[in-house]
Amino acid sequence: MNEPRAISIALLAMGGEGGGVLADWLVDLAEHEGFVAQATSVPGVAQRTGATLYYIEMFPRSAVPGGAQPVLALAPVPGEVDVVIASELMEAGRALQRGLVTPARTTLVTSTHRVYSMAERTALGDARVDADKLLQGAQAAAHRLVAADFAQVAERAGAPIAAALCGALAASGALPFGKQAFEETIRRGGVGVEASLRAFGAGFEAALDSRLRGNDTPPPTRLGPRLATLEQRIVTEFPTAVHEVLRAGVLRLADYQDPPYAAQLLDRLAPLRNAPSELLHETARHLALWMSYEDAIRVADLKTRRSRFERVASEVRLADAQLLEIGEFMHPRPQEIADILPESLGRWLLSSALARRVLEPATRKGKVVRTSTLRGYLLLYAIAALRPLRPRSLRFREEQQHIETWLAHVQRLAAAQPALALEVARAQRLVKGYGDTHARGWSSFERLMATLPRLENTADGGPRLRNLAQAALADDSGAALERELASL
Repeated sequence: MNEPRAISIALLAMGGEGGGVLADWLVDLAEHEGFVAQATSVPGVAQRTGATLYYIEMFPRSAVPGGAQPVLALAPVPGEVDVVIASELMEAGRALQRGLVTPARTTLVTSTHRVYSMAERTALGDARVDADKLLQGAQAAAHRLVAADFAQVAERAGAPIAAALCGALAASGALPFGKQAFEETIRRGGVGVEASLRAFGAGFEAALDSRLRGNDTPPPTRLGPRLATLEQRIVTEFPTAVHEVLRAGVLRLADYQDPPYAAQLLDRLAPLRNAPSELLHETARHLALWMSYEDAIRVADLKTRRSRFERVASEVRLADAQLLEIGEFMHPRPQEIADILPESLGRWLLSSALARRVLEPATRKGKVVRTSTLRGYLLLYAIAALRPLRPRSLRFREEQQHIETWLAHVQRLAAAQPALALEVARAQRLVKGYGDTHARGWSSFERLMATLPRLENTADGGPRLRNLAQAALADDSGAALERELASL
């Protein structure tokens, strides 16, 4: 144990985050501090395009016999890694899964922000990995955990996240080099020095300051003066456990339509105010989501907001001398056009073969609408301006009827079978989107609701309905749901 050995570092980063630069910095740092160093990299696309594993080993030159060279490994070995650096929380989870992090040895430096994997993005349901569980696993698996939102730190400094992670590594004390040695290495790099040093310093401080850790409690939602009446209703009519989800729902619906529409959320939940808190919470959450269903008006509204242009400009780091052009891919279909028309007109459009033939040339293929041009912007702005007419639309009338039927099931089951009522409330997650996505989800939802008469007479109705919902979300072909229904 007293013999010198290599210091091993595994760095997991995605394309564009500066992982290669950080690996080069560490090699340069080690060589200037009297070490022999080597770096390798293995690109991969398992999680998202560009995810790469960099591996660095450094061995003290003073311990190398004259005329010899140390043999350094080309890839990390589970249980034999001193430092793991992850540019994102899922990458930290992958390091845990590979066994690279051990409680006896490994310092884990990770950013707590999330960049969702393709599996999380393309799942029919909410397939996001629980960030809190990832952090708990990291805390249990590592000898020492250094965790903060280093992506935000780097963004404020105007540099890639690699520089902030470098600062966190320096603050961790896992390497036998001082802060000044790290800073000199960045200066020797010669590219983006000032911004990198700012991000390095900010990352160093974030690693030392526990208040910047990713497990901070988010601030409570606030309702403004226009929603003060609804805020008062939330506080006086509903238990404290659901205040936060109700505030979020009210804000969402007021933004989606108007304050009177947001008030309907509280009106509809009033019969459940004395129900178990979990049932009330889940019903409130899914009711707010259903009441703010996606239609062409909502899509156009979101794509023409100033905040969207500002966000895109920030993401591409738009310079003052540059022009930004945004193209939105749109593929409206007759059903989606009928959905935003007045109910009678929308039904006529769907039932008229002539009207559908007239629309076909315009709806056969998708179109790119350039919202950065006046013509494209005004086109979507005109669609978004139909919001006051939404309550008269075909889709609105249909969705409100569906919501009332669903809520009636929840209220009827709340007292006698609260577990089944809870799963009925959660089954709403099948109903989302528009077009084919909505049609598939609604078909699965109807099939689940058709099983309620049978499930109400069983002791395990709640778990059975939960299994059916999970099967419906397993694939978009419906095969898994068919198998689960056959087992009832």
